[in-house]
Amino acid sequence: MNVSDFIVRRLTEWNVQRIFGYPGDGINGILGALNRAQDKIRFIQTRHEEMAAFMACAHAKFTGETGVCLATSGPGAIHLLNGLYDAKLDHQPVVAIVGQQKRTSLGSSYQQEVDLVSLFKDVASEYVHMVTDPAQVRQVIDRAMRIAKAERTVTAVIIPNDLQEEDAVEEPAREHGNVFTGVGYPKAG
Repeated sequence: MNVSDFIVRRLTEWNVQRIFGYPGDGINGILGALNRAQDKIRFIQTRHEEMAAFMACAHAKFTGETGVCLATSGPGAIHLLNGLYDAKLDHQPVVAIVGQQKRTSLGSSYQQEVDLVSLFKDVASEYVHMVTDPAQVRQVIDRAMRIAKAERTVTAVIIPNDLQEEDAVEEPAREHGNVFTGVGYPKAG
């Protein structure tokens, strides 16, 4: 199983049944995983990334579930912002999953490279993180889902495209410095 397959599996464990998004090179690994898991989770392709974020927000409003949207790196990620601000201002739980350029090219002004952590810092102020190692995926997805749901806000997870194809680490080694998480959260009474 690769990182993308693990992300999709983890999202299904959080009861995510659909993801709204628009294809692009920065998320090819995740799109492949969604294709392989189409019997468990539905990818709803929108006409534009902005619409994906608005649809994830509407999904959260009308179902009470956490909405999830997916976009590629660079301009694709930027196009999510209007819909994500709608979710933030309406206090709706939405997780944005965005691709990023290859890790070795970051900081080189590579084609369509955007500092996505800074870009999403305001709209996803409760939680925005870029995954840099397969062992992080579990806790980053869990925290993004948990915080979005508990705080009724927008969170963002950034996944470089080269990381998407690496072998998954389903559970980090039990050693000092590693973080362990699980699916779900207890609701306040």
